[in-house]
Amino acid sequence: MQLIVLKAKLHQACVTHAELDYEGSCAIDGKLLDLAGIHEYEQIQIYNISNGARFTTYAIRAENGSRVISVNGAAAHKAKPGDRVIICSYGSIDEKDISRYKPTLVYLDQQNHIKQIKDNIPVQAA
Repeated sequence: MQLIVLKAKLHQACVTHAELDYEGSCAIDGKLLDLAGIHEYEQIQIYNISNGARFTTYAIRAENGSRVISVNGAAAHKAKPGDRVIICSYGSIDEKDISRYKPTLVYLDQQNHIKQIKDNIPVQAA
């Protein structure tokens, strides 16, 4: 059986631009894409912490080191500069491999500088 799992996450990224008239997608600093293992044109899910919106788009590369997170096209109605978002990509894995699987989790500060990179989320306490 194939399972859909979290492949990569940019946690608490700060939206720097919202370009309604751009062709579409979400431009992400190329360095962040590479660190997370998210490919250009890969489908991503964006969860807006600031307003609760959740939407699907695809990643495009912004200039390396720019710290840009630009929500473009129709998705620009769902996020504005300053909003904090979680950007996730997912993949398929065979169930027999799940016990060895680790996602790439990139944690960012308010200026989209990398705070830490992890491969697991701590157990949530009751």
